[in-house]
Amino acid sequence: MHLIVGLGNPGAKYSMTRHNVGFMLIDVLAHNWQAPKFRQEHKSEVSKVQLMAEGQQISALLVKPQTFMNNSGQAVVSLCQYYEVDPTHELLVVHDDIDQPFGAVRFQSQRGHGGHNGIRDIHQLLGTNNYYRLKLGVDRPSHPKMDVADYVLQSFSKNEEKELPPFLAYAGEAVESYLIDGFQKAATQFNRAGF
Repeated sequence: MHLIVGLGNPGAKYSMTRHNVGFMLIDVLAHNWQAPKFRQEHKSEVSKVQLMAEGQQISALLVKPQTFMNNSGQAVVSLCQYYEVDPTHELLVVHDDIDQPFGAVRFQSQRGHGGHNGIRDIHQLLGTNNYYRLKLGVDRPSHPKMDVADYVLQSFSKNEEKELPPFLAYAGEAVESYLIDGFQKAATQFNRAGF
């Protein structure tokens, strides 16, 4: 079974913020794959899906941790242990990335947290950075003195909101490719400037 974990903060207050783009992608995948209703489990909202691709059945658990971003590792570790998931091959964490331009999609593995507190917590509690990540570009603040923490907790601009549906659709295609073709092939195909 694959765990597809989208990072974000729970609650309506955060639902359309840059930091919640991971949650947004999980919702898009759930819709595209006609996933069952999310249920509460292991400090997360989860939905188990079965996909058929090229004659093979693929099981995946769509996950939105409800621990708040900075404690995401609690949910991820709990789910990995419960479902006996090998993080090095069966875990994909989807999160916002200010170092990528808006709309960029980038697969990565075995890298540092880059200042992302949710990833930092997952690294620390898993005891490794050897797991797959899909970074979704949200760009940097346009004003150099703006605090990054404030920036990622802001809603997308009106122009970005218009571009969110095709951006998330493209990111959804990247996740499907990861599940069907594997990490390396998906990274080769999707690691570029954007949709």
